[in-house]
Amino acid sequence: MRTGRTGTAAALAGALALVAFGAPAAQAADTGITVTGMVVNDGKPIVVGVSEEKFPSVSFRVTWPSGYTPHTIDAFPYLYHGTTAAAGAEDGGIYMAGTILYEDSPTSADVEGDLYIDPRYTLDSNNDATTWKIAVTARLWDETDTKIKAEERLTGLGSVQVKRAARVSVNASPEPVAKGRTITVTGSATRADWVKHAYVGYGGKLAKLQFRKAGTSTYTTVKTVRASSTGALRTTVTAAADGYWRWTFAETATTGGATAKGDYVDVK
Repeated sequence: MRTGRTGTAAALAGALALVAFGAPAAQAADTGITVTGMVVNDGKPIVVGVSEEKFPSVSFRVTWPSGYTPHTIDAFPYLYHGTTAAAGAEDGGIYMAGTILYEDSPTSADVEGDLYIDPRYTLDSNNDATTWKIAVTARLWDETDTKIKAEERLTGLGSVQVKRAARVSVNASPEPVAKGRTITVTGSATRADWVKHAYVGYGGKLAKLQFRKAGTSTYTTVKTVRASSTGALRTTVTAAADGYWRWTFAETATTGGATAKGDYVDVK
């Protein structure tokens, strides 16, 4: 592909293994370019914090009309939501950072690359934590690489969830504690706010308090606690054995899950 390509490799030995979304191939009517087997982030949700850049992987297969070469075609995926593919490309889309093309015939290739997300600029609303559709900008260029002969947006290629990252902390005290006495376990559940660009309290979130006895490898859920309106977690348990305490909660449709590193308490 003529723009944004970071490298070209010889034909792969055997077909490149891809995990497809199960969506039908999007056949271009104007360019003759076809994209199939689109996979974003290995088929998993994209979980984004408040400052860390993300580079979700992309892979797909592209075919183009005879008489053209990879240097005279474009096939660039992007994500959009809440609008048409054309408008989404211009308003808050998530775009490619670069691609590598693996040619295996004069008119087809497997493509691998990465999208680019900087939450400080790419995501400006918590409503962006939703289902994003996948589209491809397809173009045919003339032999001089200066004039676009045909252009269209390929849609129906699948979707991917973009979610707000979450965190949870834990503190179990007192340390050490006499057997049979009370241990107070506190913590804080937070999640990314893409407007404030900070982690804010995850109010009302249900979190599991888990315990792992010293010398073992498995955590067991002791109780479930609902966070306060500010995301604060607090409960009490009876000290019975040395071990580690932690808070954990699962992901939702809009927010990733989180698990705290265990806090060790020595029981005398």
